[in-house]
Amino acid sequence: MAKDFIVTPWEVKGEVDYDKLVKQFGTSIISDNLINKIEKHTGKLHYMLRRKIFFSHRDLDILLKEYEQGKKFALYTGRGPSGHTHIGHLIPWIFTKWLQDVFDAPLYFQITDDEKFLCKPNLSKEETNKLGYENALDLIALGFDPKKTFIFVDTDYSKTLYNVAIQIAKKVTASNAKSVFGFTNETNIGMYFWPAMQAAPCFLPSILSGEKIRTLIPAAIDQDPYWRIARDVAPKLGYPKTAAIHCSFLPALTGPSGKMSTSEGEQSTIFTTDDEKTVKNKIMKYAFSGGKDTLEEHRKHGGNPDIDISYQWLRFLEEDDKKLKKIYDDYSSGKLLSGELKQILVNKLNNFLKKHRENKEKAKKQLDKFILKD
Repeated sequence: MAKDFIVTPWEVKGEVDYDKLVKQFGTSIISDNLINKIEKHTGKLHYMLRRKIFFSHRDLDILLKEYEQGKKFALYTGRGPSGHTHIGHLIPWIFTKWLQDVFDAPLYFQITDDEKFLCKPNLSKEETNKLGYENALDLIALGFDPKKTFIFVDTDYSKTLYNVAIQIAKKVTASNAKSVFGFTNETNIGMYFWPAMQAAPCFLPSILSGEKIRTLIPAAIDQDPYWRIARDVAPKLGYPKTAAIHCSFLPALTGPSGKMSTSEGEQSTIFTTDDEKTVKNKIMKYAFSGGKDTLEEHRKHGGNPDIDISYQWLRFLEEDDKKLKKIYDDYSSGKLLSGELKQILVNKLNNFLKKHRENKEKAKKQLDKFILKD
């Protein structure tokens, strides 16, 4: 039984009971029937759906029904630029790229430099803005279509966003903001208004196109509270409620509880800026092992891949189901040692990041094709 855990947009701690969390948040488990409907339209399921990494949703069933009726939808997700992009940030983006490809859907990607400036005392407005454009390169490096991908940094697209946000803000009380986000009398007034800016892109595709277009947000489930206000306000403003599809957390290197986060320290996180030596050192030194204490015991009894972080990361990163199953079976039987499993993850990450860095460098020349500015 899972111990007490905390899941908010700013903090994830403890061993998360996802069934309990779904009940707490009031979301819905993605049923096999819903997965079959997705497969009918896409031809082949993404491995993150097959493995139930994306496991929860809001109104995904309604969105798919509308899609079957010929109604288009748009994707919306984003990034809060408080530092370099890490592997955990890429997980929902990789899945979002697949959604864009198979459903031919445009993506609106919000970079919330304003929010990070407001809530991070150590970051200046100039720093969050600069980090925002660097983070955008990581998104572009994943291969998104420049004709269907619209990236905007809040402070550079504020005229458009503000005109949407004030319509939302007028329908939201301070009491509501307090209850959803836990704001107090000590919270600066910028943060009280900011959720309206976060909600604005939910309706941006409708406003820019002049049609009623539902948005779908792929994101980790800790971000779900942000969209409750948008969903509450949508009918009052005459827009469709945004839908969402939630993934579980990529765990920190140092243990099976919580999620990977910059705030947990460098040793728990792999950044896209880490070189090959740094990646290897972090995995070998810090990745929590499910192996036995001695070589003899491990060979005899095998390791536990269900708590081993190297295996858990491979669940998120290794696309080949057969290869992943062989790793699971070999580790469970004791045939594969902990150090060997760590090396498999090191190779996977370094091969991925080498290509990613090359694509990120190329993305610098493409950036203007993706950016929306006022």
